[in-house]
Amino acid sequence: MPRIFDNIETRLGDGLQEAVATASRADFCVGYFNMRGWKLLDGQIDHWTGSDDNCCRLLVGMHRTPEEAIRLLHSPTPVDEVVDQATARSLHKQIAEEFRRQLASGVPSNEDELGLRRLAGQLRSRRVRTKLFLRHPLHAKLYLCFRSDPTSPSIGFLGSSNLTMPGLLKQGELNVDVLDHDACVKLAKWFEDRWSDRFCIDISNELADIIDQSWATEKQLSPYLLYVKIAYHLCREAREGATLFNLPAAFRGLLFEYQAKAVQLAAQHLNRRGGVILGDVVGLGKTMMASALARMLEDDLGVETLILCPPKLRRMWDDYRQRFGLRATIVSIGQTQQLLPELRRHRLVIIDESHNLRNRQGSRYLAIREYLAQNEAKVIMLSATPYNKSYSDLASQLRLFVEPDQALPCQPERYVQEIGETEFIRRHQCRPNTLDGFEKSVHADDWRQLMQMYLVRRTRSFIRQHYAQLDTDAGREYLTLADGTRNYFPDRVPKVVKFECRENDSTDQYATLYSPGVVQALSTLHLPRYGLKNYLADPLPQGLTADEQRSIDGLSRAGQRMMGFCRVGLFKRLESSGGSFILSLERHILRNALAQHALDNGLPIPIGKSDFGEFDPSQSDGDAEPSLFGTDDDEPVETEPMDSEPRHPTRDFIRAKAAELYALYRDRYASRFRWLPSSIFTEDLKEHLRQDSDRLLAICDEVGPWQHTSDAKLNALFELLRTTHATEKVLVFTQYADTADYLVRELSRRGIADVSAATGNSSDDPTSLAYRFSPRSNQRRPGHDGSELRILIATDVLSEGQNLQDAHVVVNYDLPWAIIRLIQRAGRVDRIGQQSPIILCYSFLPAEGVDTIIRLRTRIRARLRQNAEVVGTDEAFFEDEAPETVIRDLYNERSGVLNDADGGETDLASYAYGIWKDAKEQDPSLERIIPSLPDVVYTAKTFPSDLMGPGAIVYIRTGDDIDALARLNTDGKIVSMSQRSILDAAACDPQTSPAPRGDWHHQVVAVGAAHLLTEQKRIGGQLGGRSGARFRVYDRLNRWVQEQSGTLFVRRT
Repeated sequence: MPRIFDNIETRLGDGLQEAVATASRADFCVGYFNMRGWKLLDGQIDHWTGSDDNCCRLLVGMHRTPEEAIRLLHSPTPVDEVVDQATARSLHKQIAEEFRRQLASGVPSNEDELGLRRLAGQLRSRRVRTKLFLRHPLHAKLYLCFRSDPTSPSIGFLGSSNLTMPGLLKQGELNVDVLDHDACVKLAKWFEDRWSDRFCIDISNELADIIDQSWATEKQLSPYLLYVKIAYHLCREAREGATLFNLPAAFRGLLFEYQAKAVQLAAQHLNRRGGVILGDVVGLGKTMMASALARMLEDDLGVETLILCPPKLRRMWDDYRQRFGLRATIVSIGQTQQLLPELRRHRLVIIDESHNLRNRQGSRYLAIREYLAQNEAKVIMLSATPYNKSYSDLASQLRLFVEPDQALPCQPERYVQEIGETEFIRRHQCRPNTLDGFEKSVHADDWRQLMQMYLVRRTRSFIRQHYAQLDTDAGREYLTLADGTRNYFPDRVPKVVKFECRENDSTDQYATLYSPGVVQALSTLHLPRYGLKNYLADPLPQGLTADEQRSIDGLSRAGQRMMGFCRVGLFKRLESSGGSFILSLERHILRNALAQHALDNGLPIPIGKSDFGEFDPSQSDGDAEPSLFGTDDDEPVETEPMDSEPRHPTRDFIRAKAAELYALYRDRYASRFRWLPSSIFTEDLKEHLRQDSDRLLAICDEVGPWQHTSDAKLNALFELLRTTHATEKVLVFTQYADTADYLVRELSRRGIADVSAATGNSSDDPTSLAYRFSPRSNQRRPGHDGSELRILIATDVLSEGQNLQDAHVVVNYDLPWAIIRLIQRAGRVDRIGQQSPIILCYSFLPAEGVDTIIRLRTRIRARLRQNAEVVGTDEAFFEDEAPETVIRDLYNERSGVLNDADGGETDLASYAYGIWKDAKEQDPSLERIIPSLPDVVYTAKTFPSDLMGPGAIVYIRTGDDIDALARLNTDGKIVSMSQRSILDAAACDPQTSPAPRGDWHHQVVAVGAAHLLTEQKRIGGQLGGRSGARFRVYDRLNRWVQEQSGTLFVRRT
């Protein structure tokens, strides 16, 4: 009676093991062979010799899927199943590829690895011989074992089980043993006929090679190859962009390779997601790249382009439009509210300096967002500083074309891992895989993950590392255009200009300004105009209008922020220029006096209509105060008739000017302000205004009228321009328009010709000034746009986007508190096309040493932080402050201090492409080797000790085509999901030798892969919305468990 093997009560695998253990030879025929399943039998035949009478012959049939079988059965035309040599070769290749795919799926394990290695050894030693039967499909499952037993020389098994682990051990199979001698002989002949068929091909060595080329090989893969393979996959969009998108003909000879790659990667982002941010650092040609991208889409899709830019850059964009034949309309950002509602449809929109669009409630922002949504436009954004003070800056830009609740293929993993998905939904009432969800995270890794889908950003150091070539004769790096033209990278050389500041000399005005007394006076200012809500009467008087009540309700919107800006702004002006600082004090006094005039006479106080959220101190070079006197109108208001230079006014003069100015506002500009009745404020407001004015007037009295002839800092600049660089073009930077105007005025008085200022207050278009100062780099004829300038004095705000590289001398007249500003200033002339081998970067510092400035800043920081405890000064003013070491390095002219800390990180796709590009240039064979490596592969290398310790890196691509990486420790706990840091952790050179892998390796990898796949499935939330039944049931049960924890009702097992 035959035994039945149903893999429930009796398993075929057990019976087969028993039979093979007593056999000396075996013949197996299966429709499908899973090489991982061989480990169940390999121990029983490992002692066989491999001779013809002591081996296992394995015949693998060519099986068809049920769907394919049905399709052929019902085909309207007869299917010819006659096999010729060409068909056999094709089938052989196809099935061999299927065996490779077997090992490229699933997670490796120690057990599988050892089993596959034993199989490879048995195949090569001929103990296992494997053939493919190709004459026709073969689905039979036959296992014959031959033994030296005269009573029962052979035993067979017939049924449904293939040679796989499930087939031998799992349910769903049905097999019987065959013990009848005659039946076994017939089965043996049936097997022999097929084994000897001429379309039965031996693949033993081929299977062994497949194993040796897989993750199960005994020869470990080079860590460097695996590192390059990770980079290869992470830069997939960059590689595909280079294949799918061709540059317009007009740009092929004009763009460098790095620019062309950025355009093609940006086109891929734009095509897939509808928007892209070109975020290269200053001077790398974003405007040219955006123009090329726009022309590409205009040519391919027939669209027209709308360019939204700051008003100062309209002329520059118009030149690009004409030069490259763009079908574009140019609109100033300031006119969007008026023009966009009536503007015809444009399917592509370029937004220059997009970082300025941060306030989502501003009318300008809403007008642009509505236009983009209504016209379903693709968006190209340009910004060298897409991230300013918070990640909401990035989110605001993305929200222009990404709906806040739109499902994204990723989520803020660090934050979700930190608090759990359920808690995330409870707290935030949004799905994690949305822009809304990302906005809840403060982790940089989460934002890197999001921005890699939209951002193209490279730094200067990245371009030099991956795209530049070295001129060995000159010792300089250069880029090459298509026509062979070389553009060399200059070196930035820090220089110092020293000016006298005698701290103990009472006649030295700078020494007086830098004294502790001035810092003390500024630190104790009440600044009541920025905190008017603190001075409201309680209760408020009756009879207020609806408009007045709305104005009162909005008083707290920007108060603390503006107080912090005002106080820090005064300190920064103190460092910039003595004359500029005194002028700011006089303006502040006048504004206080105007408010005091209204209070003294029971008159309403004017409050500006400006949108506080759209006012950004870091983007302003003037002395405007939107909290009191700002307006929405483009037409300027003559607020301070005495604001051109300090006059050291008397108290009587200030009171008279305040009354005159108030009358001007009330009579001519009343509609530009909101007016609040004086009766709603307490007497403290008037008193604090008076106290602040007295303190500021005391400083003015102590310093006295500003003596420009004895201005040590100005004198040092004059000597630099007259003697050191008497004939060269010089670009002078300052943070403030007042300082720039002061320098132009005083230098002109001293006979310096061809000098002008480019500031927010300039009447001249800054593009025109740039053309006059740097005609060659702007492809202008000298003198065509007016007399050529030798010296241009510019503020940080308005030098964006301009080509100024005819000059190679940069002067920092004042020292920004943020080192990034210094580096960006150098970048204004260190641009593509710079001809000089060096960029001279001068910084003004006291001759007595940097300690004067350091002590001043230390006092300022201490006072501001002390003040913050009381009034909440915005600490963000200090988050990117240059450390003392940087100031000392500038003073000592240390080389490298102004090099590329200039822009944070490169986007991941470009960073990975740089690695892939360098690797294949160093070894061209990698272009063939890396794509042919198996999809499942591993190696090991030693790694310098860090806080995360030893562990494993797991990279997978999900079914949704998403790249996912994780770094785990040896316990299987995820320690990082930052793709950039994980890629860096995998970095090594071609000489790196593989290290022995830990016994825990495959198990940890399995944990990591399971986590990554689970997280991808869970994106969107498995509990549903917070109001859904599933979430509410889970939430209630979870709260009950927590409440009962530690009682008799809850027992942890």
